[in-house]
Amino acid sequence: MTREDILAELSTYLEEYFEVSKEAITLDSKLYEELNLDSIDAVDLIVKLQEITKQKIAPADFKEVRTVGDVVEKVYALIHK
Repeated sequence: MTREDILAELSTYLEEYFEVSKEAITLDSKLYEELNLDSIDAVDLIVKLQEITKQKIAPADFKEVRTVGDVVEKVYALIHK
């Protein structure tokens, strides 16, 4: 799975489950400040990302994640480790 594939999946999740407009989603978009996700949304997003990675993801692994690009890189690293 490429970074572009991960971004496409992530964008779909953000649109469908968190009602984020497609135009608002870029690699630089800040999850909390710009996309208005909260801590509960972040946990829900991690659950959805587990479907992509086919791995259990600890919320602590995503403590440093702030942007859509950070999520893409973290998921890419999990898939390709």
